[in-house]
Amino acid sequence: MALRNILVFPDPRLREVAEEVKVFDEKLKILSEDLLETMYEFNGIGLAATQIGVSKRILVLDISEEKNEPQVFVNPKIKILEGEETAGYEEGCLSVPSFYEEVIRPVNVEITFNDLEGNEKKIKPTGLLSVVVQHETDHLDGKLMVDYISSTKRGRIRSKLLKLKKQKK
Repeated sequence: MALRNILVFPDPRLREVAEEVKVFDEKLKILSEDLLETMYEFNGIGLAATQIGVSKRILVLDISEEKNEPQVFVNPKIKILEGEETAGYEEGCLSVPSFYEEVIRPVNVEITFNDLEGNEKKIKPTGLLSVVVQHETDHLDGKLMVDYISSTKRGRIRSKLLKLKKQKK
């Protein structure tokens, strides 16, 4: 396992649409382990491969309090079953550090995905699990949580993160 660097908004690589995973091999398992290690290291609850600069449709998450229930979703597809509303969670993002926003998302969805062996699975997540899977799947589609807020607010966040990046150099 290896700790990876997380891309930070407005890095243009975060806008790339990830490629479907077609080969379910040891490399994919290692990538999932790297994603989990990186997510845990940075105190996240979800991470998509595109956030570490890998254009593959794979995401990991762990919403357990103890951080001992990792989940891996390969090639996730979201089917909206009904309605949109805020789920009552302020979303944060490892690629948009220190900013939290309430995002309006579909309440009832069905997620079809593959596990690491390529087996197809289907779930109807609720609550935080639903929000995290949707948030991370957005990353795989080149979309960020800042896309759900006003352009003015997005511009302020962009400026602050660019300023922080310059200060680190």
